[in-house]
Amino acid sequence: MSLFAFGLNHTTAPVDIRERVAFDPERVGPALRDLVRTRGVDEAAIVSTCNRTDLYCELQGPARPAVIEWFHDYHRLPSELVVPYLYQHRSSQAVRHLLRVASGLDSLVLGEPQILGQVKDAYQIAREEGTTGHVIDRLFQHSFFVAKQVRTETAIGASPVSVAFAAVSLARQIFGELGAYSALLVGAGETIELAARHLRARNLGRMVIANRTLENARRLALRFDAYAIGLEEIPSHLRDADILITSTGAPEPIIRRADIEKAATGRRRHPVFVADIAVPRDVESSAGELEDVYLYTVDDLQDVIEEGRRSRQEAAEQAERLIDRQVDVLMGWLRARDVAGMIRDYRGQAEATRDEVLRRARARLEKGDDPHKTLDFLANSLTNKLIHTPTSELRRAGADGLTELLASARVLLGLPDSTQPSVRLKEPLDTSK
Repeated sequence: MSLFAFGLNHTTAPVDIRERVAFDPERVGPALRDLVRTRGVDEAAIVSTCNRTDLYCELQGPARPAVIEWFHDYHRLPSELVVPYLYQHRSSQAVRHLLRVASGLDSLVLGEPQILGQVKDAYQIAREEGTTGHVIDRLFQHSFFVAKQVRTETAIGASPVSVAFAAVSLARQIFGELGAYSALLVGAGETIELAARHLRARNLGRMVIANRTLENARRLALRFDAYAIGLEEIPSHLRDADILITSTGAPEPIIRRADIEKAATGRRRHPVFVADIAVPRDVESSAGELEDVYLYTVDDLQDVIEEGRRSRQEAAEQAERLIDRQVDVLMGWLRARDVAGMIRDYRGQAEATRDEVLRRARARLEKGDDPHKTLDFLANSLTNKLIHTPTSELRRAGADGLTELLASARVLLGLPDSTQPSVRLKEPLDTSK
C-alpha cells in the first residue's frame, strides 16, 4: 500500500492547461467512481479549484502510471500536453503537500483561508461517493487539524498580502461584519475575482459585478451568487453600494465624482468605501474629497500589503516547521498501520500452530497416554514449531554475512547483547597454581 498525490497548480501550469484539467463540482463524483475502478486504486479524493487540481490516492502495487494515464485519458488530452506540468508526491511528500495546501502555504495568495473550505468540500464528496477508506480519511482529517493549528499558532492569516484582500480588510475596519452591506465590483479580472472571493468569505449581503463585456461579468457573477451589469448601468447602482472596488484596464476614469456625489445624497450620511486598485485609476481622485466617501488607491494600500507580506512570510516559516512535525506524526500512524497487518498475520500463524499441537496433545490424552509425557510433548512440539522458521532464517543470514539483519533479529527476539559474555564462571580461577 502507498500514498500518492499528483496534480498541477498556478505555479506549474498556465491557466489554459489548468482550465482543461479542472473538474466541475458535478463531475467530481462520477470521476472518483471511475478512478477507483482503475486497477490498484483503493481510495481516492480530488481537490479541484480555479488554481489547482490535485488527486490523492491510496494505491496497491505499481499503479502510479495507470493513475496518471487515467487522468489525461479522462480529460481526453494527450499525455505530452499534461504530464510536463504535473508534480508527483509519494508517501511523506504526499502528506506534506496536502498539509501545505490545507494551511494556505501552497496558495496563490499566501495564507488565504478559502482553500481549507474547498479541501473540506472535496473530502465530503469523496466520502459520499464511498471512495475513501482508513488512509484517505486519516490524511484529510489530519490536514484539517494541522490547518487549524497553523491558523491559531501562527499569524499566517493576520495581515493582507494582496490589494484585493487589503481592500476587503479596510472595508471591514469601516463596517465591521459585512452581512448587512452590499458591494459593487467593477471589472472581471483576477483582482476583482479575488475581491469577490474575500467578500463572499466574509458573508457579504449583496454583490453586483460590472464589466464592459457583460458575458464576462455574468460568468464571474455566477460563481459568487452575484448580479451582473454593464458599465453603463453603474450610476444607477452606486446609491445601493456600500463598498465600491474597481480594477479595469480603462485608460481614463469611468466613475466620475459627480456620479458618486449624486449617489451619496440619497444615502443619508451612510459611508461609502471606495477602493480604486486600477492603474490608471478608474475613479476621479476628487471623489475622495466628498463627505462620507473613503477613497483608497493602490498606493494607499501598498504599505499595508508590504507589511502584511513580511508578517506572513515569518508566519509561513513557523508553519513549515509545524507541518514537518505533523508529517512525522501521520507517517508514524501509516507505518504502524502497515506493521499491524504483519503482527496480525504473525499472531494468526502462531495461534494456528498452537491449535494444531494442542489438538494432537488432546488426542494423546484421549488414548490414555501419560499426562506428564503428554505435557512434555506439548511443550517441546510447540517450542520447536514456533522457533523453526526463525532459526532457519538466522542460520541462512549468518551464512550470508547479513550482520544488519542479525542485529535486528536480536532486538526483535529480545536476545541479550552478543558483546556480553554468555557464560559466567561460578568460581574465580585460581591463578596461584
